[in-house]
Amino acid sequence: MRPYLSSREVSSSRKHWRTFPVDCVAMCGDCVEKEYPNRGNTCLENGSFLLNFTGCAVCNKRDFMLITNKSLKEEDGEEIVTYDHLCKNCHHVIARHEYTFSIMDEFQEYTMLCLLCGKAEDTISILPDDPRQMTLLF
Repeated sequence: MRPYLSSREVSSSRKHWRTFPVDCVAMCGDCVEKEYPNRGNTCLENGSFLLNFTGCAVCNKRDFMLITNKSLKEEDGEEIVTYDHLCKNCHHVIARHEYTFSIMDEFQEYTMLCLLCGKAEDTISILPDDPRQMTLLF
């Protein structure tokens, strides 16, 4: 595997990329159409939101991405999945993806935060009838 490129390693004749360090991983704002787009309640545990990918700012190619450094850990009853989106051609780090899942009371809660895939939250009842959808009868 080729080493990761950072904006400091690219020749000075190229533009400087906007980078966002997250957990010591520099994410690239120039590879995406919109940074952290609002995805409503669409939380992705895996995959990539390719519609938001404009192309790699380092090699100028728009291709599929690699998913690397995937980890799953559990902290205080919360499942946390993290991974990196990398350019398939030059292994430039495009974004760090974080997805969480937890159960709070009678609800499953999901969150997603990623420069490429966006930010989203969802809450789903674990009961057959969602108490939030019940109407009061008098």
